[in-house]
Amino acid sequence: MLDMKWYVMYTTSRSEKKVAERLQERGWEVYLPVVEELRQWSDRKKKVQRALFNGYVFVKTERNKLWECLQVLGAVKFVHFSGHHATIRDEELEIIKRVITTGVAVETDGSEIEPGEKVKVIGGPLQNMVGECIEKGNKDYFLIRIPGIMQNMMITIERKYLQVIENQTV
Repeated sequence: MLDMKWYVMYTTSRSEKKVAERLQERGWEVYLPVVEELRQWSDRKKKVQRALFNGYVFVKTERNKLWECLQVLGAVKFVHFSGHHATIRDEELEIIKRVITTGVAVETDGSEIEPGEKVKVIGGPLQNMVGECIEKGNKDYFLIRIPGIMQNMMITIERKYLQVIENQTV
């Protein structure tokens, strides 16, 4: 059996949901993390679902079948880092899924951030998760790194729910 991995596909702008649907219709295993947010228009408010990572869809396949996945309308290419196809481990996907199912407010950030204090969540739906506490502007965030796609998930958590893990950096 060939090695099945989660590859990171880049899609055309705002077509993540359609690409995921088309891939699933063709029998591929796909994961598209989505978050719900309230959008304000001049005449109304509406809850909408948007992709957590703009332009990214995760496809579980074999390396020699990547070209077949790209035949779907809206697929652009597979993401590369340092000349290699970007992959994401099952453990990283489980972290993303766990965060999304809690319903906490989450933002994504692809910037490079210097390692800070390693922390553990001591209360709430993300209890026992380990990550990094960072300050951005006047807010504190709990940062979970997803190295497979060079992205970070920043979650607003009050510092009183974070416990510093001594003498460790992320």
